[in-house]
Amino acid sequence: MQFTSFEFLIFLPVVVLLFYVIPRKLRQLWLLLASYYFYMGWNAKYALLILISTVITYLCGIFIGRIGRRERRKRLLLLTAGIVTNLAILVFYKYFYFLHDTAEAFFAVFGIRIEASRLDIILPVGISFYTFQALGYTIDVYRGTVKAEKNFIQYALFVSFFPQLVAGPIERSGHLMGQLEKVLHEKTWSFDKITRGLLLMLWGFFMKMVIADRVAMLVDHVFEMYYMYSGLPLLFACVLFSVQLYCDFASYSVIAMGAAKLLGIELMANFEAPFFSKSIKELWRHWHVSLSSWFRDYVYIPMGGSRCSKPRMYFNNMVTFILSGFWHGASWHFVAWGAIQGLYIIVGDMLKPVKARFQTFFHVRVKTFVYQLFQGVCTFFLFALSMVFFRAETVKDAVYYIQRLFMTFDVWSLFDESMYYLGLDRKEMGVMWIGILILLVVDLYYVRKKALFDTLVKEQCLAVQYVFVAVLLVMILVFGVYGEGYDASQFIYFQF
Repeated sequence: MQFTSFEFLIFLPVVVLLFYVIPRKLRQLWLLLASYYFYMGWNAKYALLILISTVITYLCGIFIGRIGRRERRKRLLLLTAGIVTNLAILVFYKYFYFLHDTAEAFFAVFGIRIEASRLDIILPVGISFYTFQALGYTIDVYRGTVKAEKNFIQYALFVSFFPQLVAGPIERSGHLMGQLEKVLHEKTWSFDKITRGLLLMLWGFFMKMVIADRVAMLVDHVFEMYYMYSGLPLLFACVLFSVQLYCDFASYSVIAMGAAKLLGIELMANFEAPFFSKSIKELWRHWHVSLSSWFRDYVYIPMGGSRCSKPRMYFNNMVTFILSGFWHGASWHFVAWGAIQGLYIIVGDMLKPVKARFQTFFHVRVKTFVYQLFQGVCTFFLFALSMVFFRAETVKDAVYYIQRLFMTFDVWSLFDESMYYLGLDRKEMGVMWIGILILLVVDLYYVRKKALFDTLVKEQCLAVQYVFVAVLLVMILVFGVYGEGYDASQFIYFQF
């Protein structure tokens, strides 16, 4: 079941209504049943994998909590067993073909043929998200930052809570578990939270259906036939793919936040206006925050983080980003994309002294709008260029794409109207630019106020609030990408 499907528009009101009608002691069970029903809308049998992951990490947490902290070896053994078991399931379903093909290619170099029948493995939706969420809980129990949860229903709901089950955000037990416990005691619904939740969902649908799915038409058209285009259309497509991915993934997170808020639960913000960042390092503090912080806390810092020598810190950075790239997909082009992000940050750190001397010598005023705009534009284009590796089918395709981008650059295509033959006509492109402009305004508000769309609307007078809602609603209904042949345009991050 997808957020943009008709089924979800029936499912969510029923869940919310019954949540506030039934006795409070049954709320957790009701949400758990609803969450499993939500997930089984894709493939019912794979709900068993969520249950297995839940039972394993629940038992690990219970046993780790019972063993005294002095018995570190037993605790570590239990933690390792929980991590290995869950990662084994993840690796089998997500990376089996990748490992099989890599081994096959490796042995072929030595003239050895591997004869192995291919299994019929379908990647379970959201397996990377709920696996990492469950593993984060187990590690936190081991570290002693949270107590082991004894209520199985509550823990199972933490792992499978439907708004963020299949594409995040990857919540921490310390943030979400306590809120799930409070649903047993909350007496009444909150009108403010209901309206804020609906506003967030409205904004999410706008980002997805008006911007992301429209931009996807142009991006898909160019990337499928990139060898036929010159530099400017290729640059245009890779820049817009960054916008598409941001709007697609951020829209899911925002809709998830809105749906959870209808139930009185606050999810973490997964994107914090990343395209206003002035460096790649800063961008990664605001892009896919739940995953970035997960890798920081459970991979980067345990490896030594930045509290070590420079070479070791650079190694830690590179390993973390390569793993992040590998998390996104079982393909070398995702690994290359992750390595590029790590390289950006390493080179940026190495160039800090040079940058400081340059600023001092030329008396650069780093606080000026022009200089910060220059930093922001450079950061965005570097990130957009790296996204070619994310979007391309292979590393070879990505390299050839970038070669054509720089070697066949032709500015005259800006004036011959050829840009209107890239999958969007003049009208559709106009709608796209209006949508992106609205997006920039909302993100700029977040940068200034550290508040989301719901707060932006709530701050206005009642008449302006109605205008905001009416404009977005009309744009979704009139310009939203749907209709005959529309498959609720699956969110990109479902494949991860």
